[in-house]
Formats: sequence, C-alpha cells, structure tokens
Amino acid sequence: MQRTLLLALMVYLLPMSVSAAGTVLPVPATFKAVESLVAATSSQGNVYAVGPSIILTAPVVGDFSAFGGSVITAAPVKGDDLILAGSVSSRATVAGDVRLIGGTIDINEPIGGDLIALGFSIRDSGQAQGSTFIIALNTTLSNGASGPVTIYGNNIALAGEFAGDVTLFAGSHISLAPNTRIHGSLSYEAPDIASIPSSVITEGGRVYTNASYLPNIGTSRLLAFVSIGFFLVARIIGELILAGLLAGLFPKFAEIIIERVSRMRRREVLLALLLGFAVGVVTPVMIAMLLLTFVGIGLALLLLFLYALLFMLSLLYAGILTGGMLVRRFIQRERVLWHDGVLGMLALSLVTLIPYIGFPLILLVTLFSAGTLLQIFFRFAFSHDADTTELL
Repeated sequence: MQRTLLLALMVYLLPMSVSAAGTVLPVPATFKAVESLVAATSSQGNVYAVGPSIILTAPVVGDFSAFGGSVITAAPVKGDDLILAGSVSSRATVAGDVRLIGGTIDINEPIGGDLIALGFSIRDSGQAQGSTFIIALNTTLSNGASGPVTIYGNNIALAGEFAGDVTLFAGSHISLAPNTRIHGSLSYEAPDIASIPSSVITEGGRVYTNASYLPNIGTSRLLAFVSIGFFLVARIIGELILAGLLAGLFPKFAEIIIERVSRMRRREVLLALLLGFAVGVVTPVMIAMLLLTFVGIGLALLLLFLYALLFMLSLLYAGILTGGMLVRRFIQRERVLWHDGVLGMLALSLVTLIPYIGFPLILLVTLFSAGTLLQIFFRFAFSHDADTTELL
C-alpha cells in the first residue's frame, strides 16, 4: 500500500511532459548525481539531477527535475520544472509548468504554464501565464500574473498587473503596492483589512472576510473545559497505573493493610482517622515555623518531602484498600492482585465526580489511609522482634 501511494505521488508531481518526451521525442534522458553539478552542456531530452549544489547553465529541450540543497536554473527550459531543494533560484524562462518545493524560492523570469510553489519564503518577479498556487510563510509577487492566483500564507505582498481573480488567505498581513491592477476580483481572508492604496484598481470588486485567529469567549471556555477534562483524565490514568504497580509489586504489604482494616473496630477506625487528620494539619504548621529559622530550612524541606510522599501513598493505598475490600466482599479472594488496585482507584476516581460529597469523602478516606500507614510504620519501627514477625 505504501509503495502504491508513493508511486501515485511521484506520478502526480512529475511534469506531464515526461511521458510525452518518452513517447513523442525519441531522445534519451540525462541523469546526473554528483556532489557539485554544473550542467553546461545542452540536453536534447529530459534532465534529472541530484546533488547538494546544482547549477543549470545550458538549455534543456525537455523537462528539468532536480533534488538538492541548492538549485539554480540559469538557462531556459522548454519543458516543465520540478525542483525540491533547500533554496531554489529560477533565473531563466520556463515554457511549461513549474513545481517548486523549498525553503527560499526566487523566480525572476516568466513561466509559460502554471506555477505551484511550497516554501518558507517565496519571491516571484516573473509572471506565470497559467494559474498560480502558493503556500508559504512570506510571499511576494512583484510582477503580477496572467492567470488566477491563490495564496496561503502569513504575510502576502502583491504588485503589478493580475489578469484573473486573486484569492488570498493570510494569517497576519496583506499589502498591495501602489498602481496594482487586478482585472478580476480580489477575495481575501485575514485578521485585519489589507493595506490597499487608493491607486489600486480591482475591476471585479473586493471581498473581505474577517478571520480572527484568537479564540472568542465561547471558544476560550470550551478550550478551558477540554484542558481541565484532559488533565483529569491524565491524572486518573496516572493514579490507576501507580495503584496497580504498588499492588502488583508489594502484594504482601497491601494484604497487611487490608487485613488490619478488616479487623478494626469503630474506635480504632476513628483513632486512625484522627491521627491522619492531626498529621495533615500539624505538619504544615511545623514546616512553616521551621522555614522562619535559617537552621531549620533543611529540616523543613525534608519534612515537606515526607509529607507529600505520605499523602501520595495514602491516596494510592486508599484505592488499593478499596479494591481489596470489594474483592473480599464480592469475590471471596484474600490474595491481592495488581488489578485490585486499579479497580479501587477507579472507584475512588468515580466518587470524586459526585458533586459536593465526592471530594470530602475522598479526603476522609485518604486521611484514614494515612493514619493506618503511620500506625503500621510505627509498629514496624518500634515494636519487638516477635511483634514485627507477626506483623509481616
């Protein structure tokens, strides 16, 4: 499929007279691929050139196709031009169509057919007898055109005489030089009205369409809601992944927490909740007091890190605890698996979407989880060997 698309694209981009030259003109094509090429010998057929630097100084009877870093055509081409390069300079006439893709493109001589150009900066002081289609960041047409003109870009400048309609789509600025004459209509879309002197003549009239690329109030609100929704989805997915990893990497510790909570009485549940609330309130006050002293800054930063780590683990283990309790209640399985943490965190994430009661409920569950974790850490750190073995 990819080869078919590539072949179709090559057939579309190649000049139409390539096939004509193969069937009507019984002359061989010339292909050159060198590091630096100066084509100084006239060719009776098509010319294909590849190289970092290409300069055409001899006439070409057929088509001229080039791919390189810099391409300069200083001799006339009786067929079509197809050039892909970093910089393109067309300094001689082309009897057929011209298709150019490059960073900077300069066209100094007339074109007998259509002009199609795609680049960063395009300057055309020649004149295309056929249609002109340009896509570029900055475009300057200083000698008009004999056919219809369509330009997409940021800054567009026109001068000279245009025989057909001119259609412009600009992201920034459009300007017309004095004494510019357009025999057709001028239709342009831009954020601001174009700079058009009084000496400019547009026989077919002018049509301006305002195109503000700054979002209005409705669009801004929609973007804000989309951004918030994206942030919430990303946060939920991150929490699900972390909870699943903790449950999968440390299943024994998760089983200890679930077993301890399942055996708790109401008084123990309340004590764990009060412990989590006390740590959540007292620790920020201690950090603020330590920051007032030069000696306590290091300790305050350490406490801030431990405080953030504790409540992050508390939120994740709240989800693991919720998932484990649900599994024990409905599936009758005591072993903790990684998807138990994902299930519990997903349930808590859905609870947060409930207006008014969702956030306070999650806060209480997180404080209870923090108090439970602190009790387990305290018993593990300060209990005797027998109690530690029983805990593990």
